[in-house]
Amino acid sequence: MISHEALILGIESSCDETAAAVVAGGQRVLSNVVASQVAIHRKYGGVVPELASREHLRRIVPVVREAVEQAGIALADLDAVAVTRGPGLIGALLVGVTYGKVLALALGKPLVAVNHLEGHVHAVLLEAHAAGRRPELPAVCLIVSGGHTILYHVKSESSNGAARFSYARIGGTRDDAAGEAYDKVARMLALGYPGGPVIDQLAAYGNAKAIRFAEPKMRGNAYDFSFSGIKTAVLYHLRRNPQLQPEIEARQQALARSERSAETMRQLASPATLDLVASFQHAVVQDLVARTFSASEQHAVGTILVSGGVAANHELRTTFEEEAKRRGVEVFFPSRALSTDNAAMIAAAGYPRFLAGQHEDATLNAEANFPLA
Repeated sequence: MISHEALILGIESSCDETAAAVVAGGQRVLSNVVASQVAIHRKYGGVVPELASREHLRRIVPVVREAVEQAGIALADLDAVAVTRGPGLIGALLVGVTYGKVLALALGKPLVAVNHLEGHVHAVLLEAHAAGRRPELPAVCLIVSGGHTILYHVKSESSNGAARFSYARIGGTRDDAAGEAYDKVARMLALGYPGGPVIDQLAAYGNAKAIRFAEPKMRGNAYDFSFSGIKTAVLYHLRRNPQLQPEIEARQQALARSERSAETMRQLASPATLDLVASFQHAVVQDLVARTFSASEQHAVGTILVSGGVAANHELRTTFEEEAKRRGVEVFFPSRALSTDNAAMIAAAGYPRFLAGQHEDATLNAEANFPLA
């Protein structure tokens, strides 16, 4: 029985962020260190797995050391080590899993394996606790990022004083994730990488109703998503409007000079491009919001959780909040710092598993496709 706030070290390395954090009692963040690789992958317009793995190897030790120092503790003070098992890039995951296993073994501490997607759920709960709010479960959770667009029905029950969470998949993307679509459209328009933040900022200057994109009609599961169609529609729009090509080339030249701010992109974008960007974002946001609220009605829940990197999008948050108010539903987001990949969410998700005795041994291995259940 733990007689104090258990200190969990979280380690996250599923994609291109090397992260470590210390969380007390599953709720209080003592440190949260993230080493981003955006600058490394930017010139390729996306994450290069081999480069990501190499950079994780270089950064994992100093990132963990910094997290422990910022928390004001010693490694020996930890009660457990929680590490992302998957899903993600297998080479990147192996770095975190291997380091976590070795560290837990050296310290004689329990090792807890965490699903990356469960971490995103707990990012919302972690933020809500910090704000003095408590989301009522069961809830519908939308996880939307560069690698995932998926809906879960989240439940919780208490067992021997510890919360046990369960997850049932409602629907997910059949092709591109929403964040991936943002990146690909930004690449077509030469807006830089990552595409989400710059598109979000530029959309404010365009007419979101200037171009109508067809709503995806999903056969079978109505709660599935598809964003490849809208991405292709943007491509065809550019082919039909060759007059936009000179400004795309001008932006490519600006990016080559490392001039990539949203303001620079705005100055190099015509009203037609700004309308295209705004219309694209509006279509994506409307689809995400509509299917999520439809799922909440179907499952008769009054709580919606939204997490993942795209959850930092301004229009997405605003639209969700307005629709939630209209329907009398509560919607919860993590802070923007906890929306993107981080290790505080891994430590928080690992806490109830630690209390439940769900510990791993040296045979733990990473899983690129690790279902959440």
